[in-house]
Amino acid sequence: MPSTHTSLHFHIVFSTKDRFPFIQPEWEERLHTYLGGSIKTAEGVPLAINGTQDHIHLLVGLRATHTLADFVQDIKQTSSRWVHETIGIKSFAWQPGYGAYTVSASSLDSVTKYIGNQKEHHRKKSFQEEYVEFLKKSGVKYDERYLW
Repeated sequence: MPSTHTSLHFHIVFSTKDRFPFIQPEWEERLHTYLGGSIKTAEGVPLAINGTQDHIHLLVGLRATHTLADFVQDIKQTSSRWVHETIGIKSFAWQPGYGAYTVSASSLDSVTKYIGNQKEHHRKKSFQEEYVEFLKKSGVKYDERYLW
């Protein structure tokens, strides 16, 4: 085969430092727009971006040449800098670490809807409950002492 064909989609989740409710409705959409631009600058494809005051969900398409850890680190660093400089919250930071889950092409619509419905979803379930649910559903082993 003379060329490479991939379908690499990831649902990426990360929280604000100590899950502090930094992200306010007044500038949340601007943050989402900035994150989308950062993803494009990093040569990814932003498919869905949403979250709540204390965490963010990204659905992204990546190239085979991307390194997931480097991609997430870049997105977190540039968006933190943007919040510091544009929004003026110098104490803003993302929590170290993240969750990333592969998404099949056949599940993109359902994951997009899930991400789009974050506000409603979190009226019933905390970020911590949601995150542990993701880990269990994905079969990821974890030690509760190191989650938060």
